[in-house]
Amino acid sequence: MKVLQFTIPVPHDKTIIVQKDILPYFYPHLHRHEEIQITWIQTGEGTLIADNNMHSFQSNEIFWLGANQPHIFKSAPEYFSPKSKKRVIATVIFFNPNGQLASFFSLPEMGSIKRFLQQHTNGFKIPQENVTEIANKMLQIKNSKAGVEQLMYFVELLRIVGEMPLLTPLSTGAQPQKFSEYEGLRMSNIYNYIMQEYEKPITLEDAANIAHMTPHAFCRYFKKHTRHTFLSFLNEIRINEACKKLTNSTHTGIATVAYSCGFNSITNFNRIFKRVTGKSPSEYLDSYFKNVDDQMVA
Repeated sequence: MKVLQFTIPVPHDKTIIVQKDILPYFYPHLHRHEEIQITWIQTGEGTLIADNNMHSFQSNEIFWLGANQPHIFKSAPEYFSPKSKKRVIATVIFFNPNGQLASFFSLPEMGSIKRFLQQHTNGFKIPQENVTEIANKMLQIKNSKAGVEQLMYFVELLRIVGEMPLLTPLSTGAQPQKFSEYEGLRMSNIYNYIMQEYEKPITLEDAANIAHMTPHAFCRYFKKHTRHTFLSFLNEIRINEACKKLTNSTHTGIATVAYSCGFNSITNFNRIFKRVTGKSPSEYLDSYFKNVDDQMVA
């Protein structure tokens, strides 16, 4: 999918780009670029869409996005409130293994790392137990002055990540066929609409109107571009948000969360929740807090 193709500006004396973002919210449109992207969410929460898969994100998480992988870090709805004083903070590294670094990655000594990059084109999330180590390495890359020093820290980061076992891809299967930039913008508008309005009883007709299509044409268009039906995508967005609210210490009960995420029936919420997560809401909560307790003990 040709989705807002970005060109990351590369200084003449740099092959690794490091930036720190402090913004009201993350860039709200689907986009992609030739560079691999490593994003450390220092402050912020919301939903990551990578290709056509959704993942919650929160503070102190790190995501690796493959080259040309369509993605959007969609900040939670409260970040877009006119009175919001929230900010997102992130440190991001970009590098293009097929650009000026191509000859470097072709060295025999870089063989294992090059194979790792080729095997993880669908991106992954850094395991939480490794976040501190990778975050510190990213800070070393960002704060290093000399080019050689920065490159050494960068190779060390790749070595550490490359030795991590069982990294779960952010998306599975082949990417959808490529479409025009106009279609990419249209899909971005549809995604944004659903993610902003999921709490309301939005219908297929509502989404079709955003796309300026008939409901029948929209159904075919949406499935072709996302491999989701409109309803399955909407339900995944709602369940994704419900998971975040359930694990928030201020939540006031499963029923309240269900209704606040756009469901009008607890039975329907429980059924869809289990279909999407593989667990009932109560089982999900038990599992979540057990993991939290285990991490505290460790």
